[in-house]
Amino acid sequence: MKKRTTIADVARAAGVSMMTVSRAVNQKPGLNQELRQKILALAEEMDYRPSQIARGLATSRTTTVGLVVPDITNPFFAEIARGVEDVAFESGYTVFLINTAEDREREQAALNSLWEHEIDGAILCSLRLPQKQLSTAVKRFPAAVLFNRELSLPGSNIVSMSVNDKQGAYEAVGYFVRQGRAYIAFLAGPKNSISSQRRLEGYRQGLMDAGIEYNPSLTEYCLPDTENGYFAAQVLLSRRPDIDALFAFNDLVAVGALRACWDAGQSVPKDIAIIGSDDIPLASIIRPQLSTLHVNLKQIGRTAMRTLLEIIAGNTSHTTLQIEPELCLRETT
Repeated sequence: MKKRTTIADVARAAGVSMMTVSRAVNQKPGLNQELRQKILALAEEMDYRPSQIARGLATSRTTTVGLVVPDITNPFFAEIARGVEDVAFESGYTVFLINTAEDREREQAALNSLWEHEIDGAILCSLRLPQKQLSTAVKRFPAAVLFNRELSLPGSNIVSMSVNDKQGAYEAVGYFVRQGRAYIAFLAGPKNSISSQRRLEGYRQGLMDAGIEYNPSLTEYCLPDTENGYFAAQVLLSRRPDIDALFAFNDLVAVGALRACWDAGQSVPKDIAIIGSDDIPLASIIRPQLSTLHVNLKQIGRTAMRTLLEIIAGNTSHTTLQIEPELCLRETT
């Protein structure tokens, strides 16, 4: 195996000190142009690449950011991650991605790991840690963007981004009501999910404003994937066979519910109308195509990364950013 070229190797070849090589490579002042070009040419010839650690010591930055997601197999977070990575690549940054598998203990371990790696900043998606624990962990970072989680720390370099989940759920319920649906169910996400809590608030508010009393028997909680959406929908349909509309925590849950309706002999949307959330690519591919709450997931990722770079550079004036979902009607309504 070829030995990696070090800064000491370049310094010896150029007949200068390691500090001089560092100045040349990191574009620091104090060198004449001829010497700088000589060192850079040698570095290129010798295939010298400064390590992230060494570069961080020289520039006070590692050009590495962290991205924590609860489930990278969920297309919602995969699309966001793609947007983050696109902007990071364009900006010369590397993304350190950690998947926590919807587990609080792994979330805490992920935050500790990112802090130990001395990253420049972090994008943290849909964390489930308690508020106090989250606050303690996040304020150690030099910059952070929290997605779908609000955290107010005066004087800190933190921006909160979120989808207006409450309003989206409210609009979904309103559409069902205008269709004449009377028994509107909600397939909620995990009880400790902030997004699920907000959507439940919007669901209940939508019912209330339509003069429909909230009935807990029309709500069922589940993990946010297709399999658990299927089983949760089976429970709902068994408990309340009169259901004529169903709002789902996300599109994966909605797809599971769609299958459960078929298996129960219910026609969609004739017998039961279904609206999901997030508009993942699958929503427009399946048949019938899924009605859902649309948000541009890649754009969310791009915006999160651009915002993080602004915080790192000390140029942001935001403390919160909110994305408004749009009701996208397809074949399940």
